[in-house]
Amino acid sequence: MTQTHEPRVTKTDEEWRAQLSPAEYAVLRQAGTERPFTGEYTDTETEGVYSCRACGAELFRSDTKFHSHCGWPSFFAPSDSDAVILKEDDSLGMRRVEVICAACHSHLGHVFHGEGYPTPTDDRYCINSISLRLAPQQ
Repeated sequence: MTQTHEPRVTKTDEEWRAQLSPAEYAVLRQAGTERPFTGEYTDTETEGVYSCRACGAELFRSDTKFHSHCGWPSFFAPSDSDAVILKEDDSLGMRRVEVICAACHSHLGHVFHGEGYPTPTDDRYCINSISLRLAPQQ
């Protein structure tokens, strides 16, 4: 499941801390989670492209976003299969699949499969708003 390759964007811990706010750093670089129903993109329906807040790499498009009512933005697929890396996550006493940015290896959230959502993939990429930046479609 884990795809192994070096990140294309590399920075020191000090450089990440200087670039990101403390809250962004906690989620993106320390695999934290923002509180549910608090993120700026949870209910957003704006058309556009969602990129990694840390490095700017394109991750998701609005046409794959759907309302799962889970408290975080949900997508049924990344914009490109190489945009994210899926990594087994056994933290917190449960088995999950972590989603990280392929370009800079920042934490984005988790993906869940087989929950029965009426989407083409039956996947729910549950992504922290603070990990994303939306560029509205022109």
